[in-house]
Amino acid sequence: MVEFIQGVTQMSLAHDTGDVRREMLALGEAARDAAHALAIAPEETKNAALAAMAAAIRTGMDDILAANARDVALAQSLERKASFIDRLTLDPDRVEAMAAGLEDIAGLPDPVGATMSEWTRPNGLKITRVRVPIGVIGIIYESRPNVTADAGALCMKSGNAAILRGGSDSFQSSGVIVSCLQAGLRAAGLPEAAIQMVPVPDRSAVGMMLDGLDGTVDLIVPRGGKSLVGRVQDEARVPVFAHLEGICHVYVDAGADTDMARDIVINSKLRRTGICGAAETLLVDRAGAAKHLAPLVGALLDAECRVRGDEAVQAVDARVEPASEDDWSTEYLDAVISARVVDGVTAAVEHIAHYGSQHTETIVTANAKSAERFLNEVDSAIVLHNASTQFADGGEFGFGAEIGIATGKLHARGPVGLEQLTTFKYQVRGTGQTRP
Repeated sequence: MVEFIQGVTQMSLAHDTGDVRREMLALGEAARDAAHALAIAPEETKNAALAAMAAAIRTGMDDILAANARDVALAQSLERKASFIDRLTLDPDRVEAMAAGLEDIAGLPDPVGATMSEWTRPNGLKITRVRVPIGVIGIIYESRPNVTADAGALCMKSGNAAILRGGSDSFQSSGVIVSCLQAGLRAAGLPEAAIQMVPVPDRSAVGMMLDGLDGTVDLIVPRGGKSLVGRVQDEARVPVFAHLEGICHVYVDAGADTDMARDIVINSKLRRTGICGAAETLLVDRAGAAKHLAPLVGALLDAECRVRGDEAVQAVDARVEPASEDDWSTEYLDAVISARVVDGVTAAVEHIAHYGSQHTETIVTANAKSAERFLNEVDSAIVLHNASTQFADGGEFGFGAEIGIATGKLHARGPVGLEQLTTFKYQVRGTGQTRP
């Protein structure tokens, strides 16, 4: 992509001359102007842009993969963890999934302008609460280049301009993807500045975004590890949608089917170990431990997953490593899981409340009463019954894609899709009323 190569040259010059702040403020101003245009753009225009973006990504697949190969080679030379490399790596299937995800978003209803509620007051005033875009959204993320497409597209469809700051590890990949997204915007007659990439991998640019770029940024969405999200939450002067960690639990109740439990545990932990919805802790009901514990632990170990357990778990297999106190609050993002025997639903809920991150938890049981207690009492963004924690995903929820999983309790919680990227305003229609 010629545009990206030229852009990198210009951006590098800005970085070399110490003019990052000027570049960032210009980025914010351009995004603010683009947000005004997007806020009134018809749904058909935004969908046309998404279709053109998908076509550009398919056409540019070779360029995307070549850029990604450079990113991966650098990460490997720096001896990054295997789970990190997996999150960073693109292949033809993942690029195609990226393009298909854009088309899925185009097929979703446009939330902008939707009526949330309406009523008429005794004085005749008609009041309507309608969805509107938030404005300019800054997304700060780490190694996953597919977030570039998902975040840019979701922001655009919901009428928001996006400023994307991917990790330095995925800088080349993200740059080419943004070029594809901007090509789609041009094709639909929308401003390129609706989706922009931070021009340099300089960490100071993150601080400028967190400061709000002179009032042009309305919301920050961090997506990454504990240190990144912690910094954003500590330093941001604008609202934040965030999850700190994905310390997700599978609780196997005494009333579980062993085969179902095994399948769910293996999928929750090992389908993709490096995502935030991967299970990090297995809890087994003491009342069913004689039946469930050895098969579950054995299946994990046989699948080359390390198990760190309490004394009861260590007793069923010599390959189990002793768990430390820190293990219960560790997000491994790797083929490692902590495991503990607990005294029923009450103890499982208490363990999750103490050690969890309010992300995603699942109970495996045929006991409807136990299931309802777990669903009602666990205070996490996503709580499942008889299903893998890896369903913690906007696409699996029918949102088309997601920017992340929000674990806070204000405005958005769980997968952040189109609706969660809007706010609302009140439209009041009168016939000449005045207030006495």
